[in-house]
Amino acid sequence: MKPLQLWPDQFFKNNSISSPPFGHFPTPAGQSHATPQSEQLPRPRSRAGRSGPWPREQPSHCLRRSPFATLVSRRGPSPPGPRGPPQAPPPPPRAARKRRPCSAHRAAAPGARVGGARRRLLEPRRVREGDPLLESGAPVAVAPLYSRRDTWPSVIMSNPFAHLAEPLDPVQPGKKFFNLNKLEDSKYGRLPFSIRVLLEAAIRNCDEFLVKKHDIENILHWNVMQHKNIEVPFKPARVILQDFTGVPAVVDFAAMRDAVKKLGGDPEKINPVCPVDLVIDHSIQVDFNRRADSLQKNQDLEFERNRERFEFLKWGSQAFHNMRIIPPGSGIIHQVNLEYLARVVFDQDGYYYPDSVVGTDSHTTMIDGLGVLGWGVGGIEAEAVMLGQPISMVLPQVIGYRLTGKPHPLVTSTDIVLTITKHLRQVGVVGKFVEFFGPGVAQLSIADRATIANMCPEYGATAAFFPVDEVSITYLVQTGRDENKIKYIKKYLQAVGMFRDFNDPSQDPDFTQVVNLDLKTVVPCCSGPKRPQDKVAVSDIKKDFESCLGAKQGFKGFQVAPEHHSDHKTFIYDNTEFTLAHGSVVIAAITSCTNTSNPSVMLGAGLLAKKAVDAGLNVMPYIKTSLSPGSGVVTYYLQESGVMPYLSQLGFNVVGYGCMTCIGNSGPLPDPVVEAITQGDLVTVGVLSGNRNFEGRVHPNTRANYLASPPLVIAYAIAGTIRIDLEKEPLGVNAKGQQIFLKDIWPTRDEIQAVERQYVIPGMFKEVYQKIETVNESWNALEAPSDKLYCWNSKSTYIKSPPFFENLTLDLQPPKSIVDAYVLLNLGDSVTTDHISPAGNIARNSPAARYLTNRGLTPREFNSYGSRRGNDAVMARGTFANIRLLNRFLNKQAPQTIHLPSGEILDVFDAAERYQQAGLPLIVLTGKEYGAGSSRDWAAKGPFLLGIKAILAESYERIHRSNLVGMGVIPLEYLPGENADALGLTGQERYTVIIPENLKPRMEVQVKLDTGKTFQAVMRFDTDVELTYFLNGGILNYMIRKMAK
Repeated sequence: MKPLQLWPDQFFKNNSISSPPFGHFPTPAGQSHATPQSEQLPRPRSRAGRSGPWPREQPSHCLRRSPFATLVSRRGPSPPGPRGPPQAPPPPPRAARKRRPCSAHRAAAPGARVGGARRRLLEPRRVREGDPLLESGAPVAVAPLYSRRDTWPSVIMSNPFAHLAEPLDPVQPGKKFFNLNKLEDSKYGRLPFSIRVLLEAAIRNCDEFLVKKHDIENILHWNVMQHKNIEVPFKPARVILQDFTGVPAVVDFAAMRDAVKKLGGDPEKINPVCPVDLVIDHSIQVDFNRRADSLQKNQDLEFERNRERFEFLKWGSQAFHNMRIIPPGSGIIHQVNLEYLARVVFDQDGYYYPDSVVGTDSHTTMIDGLGVLGWGVGGIEAEAVMLGQPISMVLPQVIGYRLTGKPHPLVTSTDIVLTITKHLRQVGVVGKFVEFFGPGVAQLSIADRATIANMCPEYGATAAFFPVDEVSITYLVQTGRDENKIKYIKKYLQAVGMFRDFNDPSQDPDFTQVVNLDLKTVVPCCSGPKRPQDKVAVSDIKKDFESCLGAKQGFKGFQVAPEHHSDHKTFIYDNTEFTLAHGSVVIAAITSCTNTSNPSVMLGAGLLAKKAVDAGLNVMPYIKTSLSPGSGVVTYYLQESGVMPYLSQLGFNVVGYGCMTCIGNSGPLPDPVVEAITQGDLVTVGVLSGNRNFEGRVHPNTRANYLASPPLVIAYAIAGTIRIDLEKEPLGVNAKGQQIFLKDIWPTRDEIQAVERQYVIPGMFKEVYQKIETVNESWNALEAPSDKLYCWNSKSTYIKSPPFFENLTLDLQPPKSIVDAYVLLNLGDSVTTDHISPAGNIARNSPAARYLTNRGLTPREFNSYGSRRGNDAVMARGTFANIRLLNRFLNKQAPQTIHLPSGEILDVFDAAERYQQAGLPLIVLTGKEYGAGSSRDWAAKGPFLLGIKAILAESYERIHRSNLVGMGVIPLEYLPGENADALGLTGQERYTVIIPENLKPRMEVQVKLDTGKTFQAVMRFDTDVELTYFLNGGILNYMIRKMAK
């Protein structure tokens, strides 16, 4: 099969360059692009006095004539009428040999000023005979090519939809927007608001190469095309990274520079071409808690462990353009994005357009609550976006989620989102957008909406969108955004039909399906003990846990024999005897962007703590309590409102600004507690205000983990057990012998709102964020090299040049069938990325630990898997290293498997290494929802390095399937109604997957077994672009080849 050419070869034929100026849109022969500056740099004033690099006017012949070119307006707003003002015809074509740069660019020689910005420009591209644009008869203009230091333009000057552009305000004719209402198509007004964002991005970036006119037609006709599995491109406005996924991205960029240089190309072509923000929030751990200096001690340890990683990231921010680092100690990525980074509307290069973002963290969807369309992608896919590739996605169906009613005063946003998560898991929204509407939305604050949008990955959707309304505008004011920018944000969104009134049903668009939730039906609840979608009402949690104790091992079972349900174990802690039993709480953490971004639940927790202390209640000292706010703003209002001392008195001191317990950085439990749990074989509990509670994620010793609101976290910490009915049983007894119930200390909604109105004010947001990039003195003191190519240290155990590109050549090899592969693992349903590539602590008896020990490290220096993602040797050894991995070969939980040729039980890595040494290919058998959870690129990179050629599953989580494609690992899927059990597969067989040369998206291929059995499976390459990536051996190989040619 001939690979799909996203950059047509003939386009560069007979030209002065042999390949596209990668990292930028290709500049067709004779077409003109201005030279925009990075949004992160100061933008000088032009002679005309306006800000920005664009000339005030572009001559009309800079625009390529197309069927849509009549849409550009340079005369102010169009008068009423279906077609607007008549457009002047374009000048006639001229022969190429007579073409000269148009007047707007005559001064654009090297060193000249363009739009007020001095640039080092490359030689103008010359038009020659045979150019496809000349043959088309289109008028052509000549302009300089981009310097590789430039950013990707927000608008393509050859845009066939340029006639849609018009000034937003007649007073500022140089500030334009694409007026989608001029499409003269009633379909636009019926589109879901989330699809309108996709449409605007496609129209603005249409260049007839990466984004084509038929893509716009497909999106505009969404109502029909949504059911046809149509592929569309999407170019987000920016990318956001966190350090666990950001470090491997920067490592890949550094290695790609080496690879491009090795292949004879220019390594500095490897550069982000859109704004990239990397927030360092995943490294800090809860080593110290329950003490006033916990924050400082944890931050000191964070720098001690991660200095090399941080120096590397600082190098990256200097070596790569458009990359900004938000230092450690600033907050959690999604809360910083919500409170500070989000623009809502971009004002760049003379155009207004919607903010949109993709991130290497699955909870990037949190920003959807503010009306910014965003979702998580794999790190590999994000790297391609940073290098200029649009995302290739199937045009999504959109589920309309109608909210009505008003929540009960005792109900929190956490209760609402856990209810929605369970509901939408039942509806089935994997791969779809969810868009919220209805009068109930107007009852929710932006913090409430962000909480709901945050857990979008847990209910399986791609995005969970709340269009912008007056509440959104009020939030921008509250968080201290610039007032002038807020004015144009609202004006732009109103002009383009993206501003909502949720109380006006006439604005409700069409949806694929509508589901409903009456908010008054929501009750206080938790989720657990092993999955976020397993909601349990607080009134039922005691009974539910006791049922899980005896149930068969699974999502709702621990398989504890009935005679052991009352087992307990005593231990000595701090010279006092305590007792643990099944259901005892040993971790209670107020953590995670899901809840710490919400002032109502955080202040609610503080007020509950105050009332609990006043009532004489306390928390057992052995329980590991912690408070990790999502930003400095949270600490600010907790202190100003006077509730912080009460939180500290119950043990909830601030331990750091980062993800911490939510991602498994919970730190060690006290040794006596661990011994009691282990010796008693007890099912102990972690209660956290997080978004995930998969097995082995929170802590190895908490087999049950429940997600709860911050006030409930404190309540269960006081109770000391999950085996309590909080509605009927007392939390505890004070020194006076009084029984204190939850209802006695639960704050009312009016109390919470009164405190919030008084203390959550714009000034605190401004004060915290104006110094966010400079406040961390430890970060400021770091030194980083200034070289453009990274100097790899062979002794480093954190940063290592990956082997992905070592044998890469410019020539493509035809696809090969997988012949006689062994099954490395036989897994079941809901295998998460935490099972595949854990982020938490490195076990002392693991292959990764042995590797680090052999390099002179002690267990105290191991750090976590997440922090070691810049070292492929550690991460390969950590693949399938989760102690809760259930392998059907062994029928027990262990990070082990059977080496089938010998029958030996080995660690997964050791078995894979033995297969590889023998030259034997591998596959993995698994069930439904393979790859659920975090958008963890090492969950695809790790299997690739183990020699796994394909995964055979019933279904995949969206992001993980994309990551597998990006690494060249084949995602095979059983036909509907089939699985390993139905086909009688044991995993003991050897598998041959026949891969034909004429591959097509979602093609069925034949799988043959050495037993003689055959069956069909679907190759889950869903688009032509994904096929191209696979044929190149992965998306990064594809990018390197294109840049090196």
